[in-house]
Amino acid sequence: MDTLSLVLLLLSVQWSWAQEDPLLPFSEHLDPEHKVRLKWGFDEIQGTILFELTVNTNGWVGFGFSPKGGMTGADVVIGGIGPDGSYFTDRHAGGNSMPVVDQQQNYKLLSLTESDGKTVMKFQRSIDSCDKDDLPITDLPLKLIYAYGQTDDITYHSNRRGTKELNLLKYMPHVNPPNSSFFDITMVNFTVPAKQTYYHCKIMKAPTFGSKQHIYRIEPVIENFDLVHHLLLYRCPPTVTEPLEAECYTGVDGTCMEVVAVWGVGGGAFEFPEVAGLPIGGNVGDFFYRLEVHYNNPNKSVGRVDNSGLRFYYTSELRQHDAAVLMTGLAVAPGYAIPPKAKSFLTYGMCDTANIPQVLETPQDLQVFSAMLHTHLAGRKVRVGHFRGGEQIDLLVADENYDFEYQEVTNLGKTKTVKLDDKLLVECTYNTENRDTLTWGGFSTTDEMCLAFLFYYPAMNLSGCSSFPDLKALQSAMGATDIYSWLNIMFTKTWNDTTINEYQQTLKSIDQFITVVDSLNNAASYKGTLPDLKVIPPEPCISGCVTKSLAVLSLLTCLAVQWASF
Repeated sequence: MDTLSLVLLLLSVQWSWAQEDPLLPFSEHLDPEHKVRLKWGFDEIQGTILFELTVNTNGWVGFGFSPKGGMTGADVVIGGIGPDGSYFTDRHAGGNSMPVVDQQQNYKLLSLTESDGKTVMKFQRSIDSCDKDDLPITDLPLKLIYAYGQTDDITYHSNRRGTKELNLLKYMPHVNPPNSSFFDITMVNFTVPAKQTYYHCKIMKAPTFGSKQHIYRIEPVIENFDLVHHLLLYRCPPTVTEPLEAECYTGVDGTCMEVVAVWGVGGGAFEFPEVAGLPIGGNVGDFFYRLEVHYNNPNKSVGRVDNSGLRFYYTSELRQHDAAVLMTGLAVAPGYAIPPKAKSFLTYGMCDTANIPQVLETPQDLQVFSAMLHTHLAGRKVRVGHFRGGEQIDLLVADENYDFEYQEVTNLGKTKTVKLDDKLLVECTYNTENRDTLTWGGFSTTDEMCLAFLFYYPAMNLSGCSSFPDLKALQSAMGATDIYSWLNIMFTKTWNDTTINEYQQTLKSIDQFITVVDSLNNAASYKGTLPDLKVIPPEPCISGCVTKSLAVLSLLTCLAVQWASF
């Protein structure tokens, strides 16, 4: 009997895993009795959001958005499968009465099934409203409403209704799995130096676990919000065997470069999707970790003590996949500069995943579900282009209004597959109109970075994948014979719109050194060129009227062709 139970359990787990839809990564029950379940995913690049509503009924089901949680002003859809087949309509409500069918049908039904006492309705709409009768979906919490009947006669729902407030576009699940606890990795009574920028590192072991655990939630523990700019936790290679605390990048700490967790100023807690967790314990239990805290102390305050760090919630209830973080973008080094007086200057960093097999024995495709984008004060936009077969297929993630004071790990809205041989191009836009001198790549807040931290599964022993301009090619293209003559050109050049654009085009056109590094700091590097990144426009709202117009136009065209054939 024990063997049979184990087999049934394994089959149950495999079945639940098989039901995971990468396009619908988020899920919430809308009612206390768990009779109404909403799954959703979205694509902010394309401007669409996808829903799947499952209700324990063979009757009609309704779902929508409400300004205040009631029927007044609500934007709803009603659907089901009746004696004459399926029905689905986009409606709006003026009050506590039957919602009126919209003149424009902007919700698109994808599937509607009814079996085993459950109705499952899958549909899509634009994130932005293109109809006065539809409510826009914003990155603020929305009041969702639902109702359903026991038959397909759409009448009063009685008590089969409810309201729940969710932030669909900034959703962060909050689960409390059994056998869970937490531990902290923080600085301890560290006195922050009276320097404008200072990176402090602490190498230590995480708590010891007898078996593998999964971290499912990471929270910042910030004592001085005015000083702590960002936190990074790295896993060290096996060669690091002793604890250490010192200024970063002055010794052995520089070998610990596999990012495990990241937090930026303005960000909050981050929770992993239900299918993935960050592994700790078991075969990764003996590793040391490096906590890096970037202190930004512009007033050079003296004697400030800090105990900031990260809190990790973990459980022995393992998830389907181990998750990991890949750092990509433009390698952080002073060999490139951003000119002053630039309204919109672009830099690029590329990861070519075709090089991953050179450092990993069993590489796999990356299922990317979240990202954190990072620049410093001059950053205005960050985009990550996704290329396959020489063509751009997507923007993996983009922030068109980057804010240095608000950096957080954000869900992509759906899981996106990065196949081996794909290229990822990180583009950063800077504004230096208020600066009179060059801005160099570097660690200081007044220096610049162009990075994307990509959260993915299944985890690989991969540390980073980034690029850097071929400096000899750059010097040659600018008429310099060596590094010193190049620096002289950079410092003495009159920077205006023309020279800024020329320098930007030169940086983009020359060869790049693209490097992939594994967890043991084994690296493979080669030369490559940067592809052209284009902005992918979102799908337009297509109203019912427009759809009908297109259909009529198509019919007239068809008739014209047929007429011409006579």
